[in-house]
Amino acid sequence: MKTTQHLVHGAGLGLRRSFLSEITESPPKDVGFYEVAPENWMTIGGKLGKQFRAMTERFDFVCHGLSLSLGSTDPLDEEFVQGVKQFMRDHDMRFYSEHLSYCSKDGHLYDLMPIPFTSEAVLHVAARIRRVQDILEQKIALENVSYYAAPGQEMSEIDFFNAVVAEADCDVLIDINNIYVNSVNHGYDAEAFLKTIPAHRIAYAHIAGHYVEADDFLVDTHGAEIIDPVWQLLDKAYELYGVFPTLLERDFNIPDMAELLREVNTIKAIQNTWTTHYAKKSA
Repeated sequence: MKTTQHLVHGAGLGLRRSFLSEITESPPKDVGFYEVAPENWMTIGGKLGKQFRAMTERFDFVCHGLSLSLGSTDPLDEEFVQGVKQFMRDHDMRFYSEHLSYCSKDGHLYDLMPIPFTSEAVLHVAARIRRVQDILEQKIALENVSYYAAPGQEMSEIDFFNAVVAEADCDVLIDINNIYVNSVNHGYDAEAFLKTIPAHRIAYAHIAGHYVEADDFLVDTHGAEIIDPVWQLLDKAYELYGVFPTLLERDFNIPDMAELLREVNTIKAIQNTWTTHYAKKSA
């Protein structure tokens, strides 16, 4: 089973239909790779389909799933996984990632719900991940998610996450903003969490903005600029683990391309600083 680690490079951008035409006509030179939710693109046709194909033929792409519902007790949607596999082959997608959450119970819930942090849930979710990996014939990357309640909690978030990753033998998609949001909402040390991530499994990272509901309550919206403490946490991650691919997510209040690229270039600048640091250190 092949690994997914570092099959893309640099600073990435989540592709949205609202700016597909713009970047097809004038692709930004600083974007190293793109990410799409397969649910939103698998059946696309017409002009958008042709533009999408033009992009995937020229640039590196990854898939980030929204609806596989790894933590659900509903049967795993293997037909969907087979569709993802074909979609990835059709567009030479590098790999697939999903959230450590669930979004269905006898039908879709249209939100990412927290899985109870229990040993039973570890075994349940890991078995489903292994099945997905068997179908795709490659490892997937698992994302740490934001959550606002922890029903039935028997272990910490990081212990649960690491236990699932180890049991499933999958890779990791670090969401830097989710670590920060959860650290504020649940009162833990974000750097301590980061230091416990299995570094050898990191495939890539997400970074995004959030909404401040109150000083002790943040909402992961992907609808605002990234704030300094989140940038600082990304910097710390590179210090701890070296430079890895990192992608900007923006799903709401999408600004113009210049503003998106400003944040992509901030990712690149932090990456370049640490790449230079490690090169000098090894010289």
